[in-house]
Amino acid sequence: MNLAIFASGNGSNFAALVKAVKEKKIKIKFVVLVSDQPEAFVVKRAQKARITVILVKREDFASRADFEAAIIQRLKNYKIDLIALAGFMRMLSPGFVKLYHKRIINIHPALLPAFKGAHAIRDALDAKVNFTGVTVHFVDNQMDHGPVILQKQIKIKRLDSLSSLEKRIHALEHELYPQAIKLFLDGKVKRLKG
Repeated sequence: MNLAIFASGNGSNFAALVKAVKEKKIKIKFVVLVSDQPEAFVVKRAQKARITVILVKREDFASRADFEAAIIQRLKNYKIDLIALAGFMRMLSPGFVKLYHKRIINIHPALLPAFKGAHAIRDALDAKVNFTGVTVHFVDNQMDHGPVILQKQIKIKRLDSLSSLEKRIHALEHELYPQAIKLFLDGKVKRLKG
């Protein structure tokens, strides 16, 4: 199985997945990073780990369709079996999702369907809920939506700040994402129907 990780930012989930591959916790033959942000720290992480980087900047293309077509064209060289979104801050088009149907997963720092969007940790803290957590799910045509592969909750502590809660959520993400990918690779999760 060949894995492409899509990321736009710091890349801590990318690093956790690469570590899991190197430690043979996930049986993947090949990993490639796709990023739309050449200055993102995830690119430096990939270069340091000697992981192939595919950079495709959205502003270099007239449309989202052209942008995604460039990604698809470059991915063809690697025969990708699974795409893991790890902080890739762009919605994929229905056409892209259909092309990789049943083979795109995402990690989200909340217990979906609660707190969708880019500020899920802050939103959970502001809502003063008792629990939040992490969800790994298949990607469909809606934002932060699709069949759940794994979810795990954590208690929001009375003295939690945004920083302390983010730290605990990210630690949980780094634990859960490799587990979810292993379940997928081992055929132990039901994939999207249709």
